[in-house]
This record gives sequence, C-alpha cells and structure tokens, in this order.
Amino acid sequence: MQVLFLTLMKIYSPEDEGIYMDLMKCFVENGHNVCIVTPLEKKDNGEEEIISSGNLKILRCRTGNLFGVGMLEKGISQALLAGSYMKAIDKYLTDIKFDLLLYSTPPISLAGVVEKIKKKTGAKTYLLLKDIFPQNAVDIGRISPFMAKILFRAKEKKLYEISDYIGCMSPANVEFLLKNNEISPSKVEVCPNSIKVDNRIQNEDIKNNDKKKNKILSKYNIPTDKIIFLYGGNLGLPQNIPFIIECIKKAVEVREAYFVICGDGNEYVKLESFVKEMKPVNLTLIKSLPKSEYDSIVSVSDVGMIFLDHRFTIPNFPSRLLSYLKEKKPVLVCTDKNTDIGKIAEENSFGLNSVSNNVENFIRNVEKFTDRELRTMLGENGYKFLLENYTVENSYSIIMKHFSNF
Repeated sequence: MQVLFLTLMKIYSPEDEGIYMDLMKCFVENGHNVCIVTPLEKKDNGEEEIISSGNLKILRCRTGNLFGVGMLEKGISQALLAGSYMKAIDKYLTDIKFDLLLYSTPPISLAGVVEKIKKKTGAKTYLLLKDIFPQNAVDIGRISPFMAKILFRAKEKKLYEISDYIGCMSPANVEFLLKNNEISPSKVEVCPNSIKVDNRIQNEDIKNNDKKKNKILSKYNIPTDKIIFLYGGNLGLPQNIPFIIECIKKAVEVREAYFVICGDGNEYVKLESFVKEMKPVNLTLIKSLPKSEYDSIVSVSDVGMIFLDHRFTIPNFPSRLLSYLKEKKPVLVCTDKNTDIGKIAEENSFGLNSVSNNVENFIRNVEKFTDRELRTMLGENGYKFLLENYTVENSYSIIMKHFSNF
C-alpha cells in the first residue's frame, strides 16, 4: 500500500523511535510505502524538506509554533496547521495515490486535510485516537464547556465522521466514544499504544551489573540504596502536579522509597519551586533527557509511575507505560476513576492502582512495593503482557485486517 501518516509528533529522521515511528517502520518492513508528515516549527532551524530512506519518506512541514508558546500563538498555529500540511502535501507528494491515510489525535484540526486527500485518492482512513479533545481540556479547566462546544465539538464530530475506522487505546476509550457520539460500533476498535520490543537486551547488562547501575544513579544524584520510583514524561495540568507534591511529602514515611521525576511541561516550575523551597530528601527532579539517557534511568529503577488528574471524565492511556513494561518494571498507577489503565494493570498482575485524590492510598501502594518479590513478579507479568498486547506487530495486524486485498 501507499500509506500517508499525519502527526503532530516531531520526527527528525528514519532512526527515530516511539509509538508512531515504530508502527510506521513496521508497515515499511511489511512491504508498504510510507510517507510521514511532521511539523517543522517556525522557531526550529532548517528548511521544509523530504527525508527518504528506502520505502520511508518523512516530510518535515513548515508550521507556526505549536509547543512551548503562549495559548494565543499556539491557537493561531493550530488554526493554520491544516493549510500548511495540505500545501506541503500538494507540493511534495502530489503524484502519490494513497491507499491508506493514518492520523492521530491531537489535533482534531486536520479533519479538512483528511477529507480532501480521501476525496482525491479514494484512500481508506484510520484514526489513531490518542486523546479525546475538547472534553479532556474541559475536565481540567483549560477551556469552558461552552467554548468547547462552540469552537471544537463540530470539528471533533467531523473527524469521527470521515474516519472509516477508529482505533482506541483501551476498552474504556471505545465505551466512552460510543456513549458520547453517534458512531457505528462496527468502525470502532481497540488498537493500543505499541512499540517495537527487540532492543531491550541493550539494558540487560546494566541491570545485572551493580557497578554500571550505581554509576547511572550517581550521575543524577540518585541514591543507590533505595527503592527507586520513577515518573517520566509530561509535567502539565493533566498530571496534577500539586497532588504529586503531596504524595512525595507524605512518602517520607516510607524510608526505603525514593522518587525520581524526569520530564518537562508547563507545570514543571511548580516541582522546581517545591525542590528549592522544601529540599525534599526523597526526590530527584530531572529536566527532560535524550531518550537513550532516560531509558538508562528506567532500566535501573524499581517501579514506574503514572499520574493523571482525578477530574478527568475521559479514559486516558499514557504511552509511558510501555517503557516501564519493556524494562520489566511494575507500575504504580494513580489516575482518575474513569481511566482503565490501573484496572488493566491490576487484573493482569503487573501493577497497583489508586485514585489521584487519595494520598493515603498512594502511600499504601508505595509500601507494598517495598517487597522485592512482588516487584519482580509484577515486572515479569508486565513484560509478558507487553509482548502479547502492546507490540507494533499487534497494532499492525489490527489495522491490516481491514485490508485483506494487500
């Protein structure tokens, strides 16, 4: 097939990894031709370009600034995004008749691009639903229900309407989507976040070598004699940073536990201020790291953590879970009651679950994780569950079952 993938994820080269790039490479490995359209922000250096490697093309499309800027500038850039993508596709990919159009949320603003290409080429369309906007923004107070309805709801409905198939991250995602929209159940399915799982061996020698492990921990001023609880990823409103701070304060009662938070986002300054003012003895805060360095910290940690604001009514499913499972780390899930990631973790014995407005429950789970045998058992279970459910080969098969003629 000729496959076009539209994303807001920044992709720089064919060597990049992640939930989208791993899946696109899987398509390429199975004989398909893949074109990826990815943003090249105004603030980034470089010119609009196509990078080619075998059957893979990456079109870095010049856009406005979409990340790390004020809401007004971001809003304008989002509004102009569809036009920028369509112009670049017409310029660089106009001669390709696409068979399959893949695209992810965010954003919902690419509905117009999807519709135009679908009409032009007759391509089948598959939405990888990674967030449910605008409701997620309403839940945490980013926008009002009125503004969500007036500005965004029609675009959201249009995106669902023009999608031949919609792949959701979990069963709760499917249930929410069908309950709140007039969508045929036949075109909605679970197509979870997934990764390639053939490169984990590189960290085995680290985990089994105390000298290398201690070197990594010491590099980031992390103690070598504690049970390391790691959170890595976005540090914004969805993670409810004030709650995380309260958990860390209370967790000093569990003397064996030590917390490492690695990431960035618009709420990072709250954690930074907490560290400067309170000087917690059980926390190391690290600004975002290159993937290889972050992966090395995952490999020497003991428990992976997931946080989501308790106010969410939509079921999120953070992809950072995959890096924990890949390194056989059990997970401590602390989310809203609607998200099923914690339920799935407990039902399949690879983690412990709590609601993110209950500090005491979080501390009880931290105490349970001081048991080495429990951590080992849950970690092994998680890796097995990853292999059975969250590999790109699995996601590829789910998508391709709709295209038996290829």
